[in-house]
Amino acid sequence: MTFSANGKRRNAAPGTTIADLLADAALEPLQVFIEYNGEPLERGRYSTTVIKDGDRVEIAQMVGGG
Repeated sequence: MTFSANGKRRNAAPGTTIADLLADAALEPLQVFIEYNGEPLERGRYSTTVIKDGDRVEIAQMVGGG
């Protein structure tokens, strides 16, 4: 299955969730914002949202500083 993550084409096994995608990238769910097919995705849905062929995922990582 092929989808787009931050504008780049990626492959994933069927059944891959947003939480799986974050774990594979070593990203902490509390430190990212996900846009899924153009809509914000609630953190509570990361583990239940299965990525489908042709989906668009944007991952924005929050950073602190000053």
